[in-house]
Amino acid sequence: MLTFEEKKAVLATFPQLTAKDVSLKRVNYHFEESLYEKTVVVYHLHPNGNGFVFVGDLPGYEADSKGLINIRDFSESELRAAVSDSIRYLSDKPEDEAIEQEELVKETEWKNHEGQVLVLANEDELWNVYTGLNLEESFESFKEAERYLLEEGFRPQSK
Repeated sequence: MLTFEEKKAVLATFPQLTAKDVSLKRVNYHFEESLYEKTVVVYHLHPNGNGFVFVGDLPGYEADSKGLINIRDFSESELRAAVSDSIRYLSDKPEDEAIEQEELVKETEWKNHEGQVLVLANEDELWNVYTGLNLEESFESFKEAERYLLEEGFRPQSK
């Protein structure tokens, strides 16, 4: 297990991160260039060595409901890998999502087995689902919108 000072030394090697002191001598490390509202990469690094890294829903990590993993017993390489993954997660849109967004430039129709039609539209960086002229739901990513529509029994219609 790395000490508090050793973890701080590892984190100092990431020029993208900004350390900010919080209560009880804990330190948060922010990634100000995040593409998302989430900017905290390392949360509550404590002098006892405990702390958390935000990894969201990245595969290979068992994160809690807030997307955090505990780094208390991490080695230097594990800490570096988790922080690198977190920064990449917060700074890149997934390639498959970027490709799918290009394919679905403006809007697509989705239909269920009863013949009901919903329209999925990409507007102002949101994916909106419309029933006629009425907004039904809004999502931050295509993947979220797609998951919702599929769960509701809708399938994309080819033009």
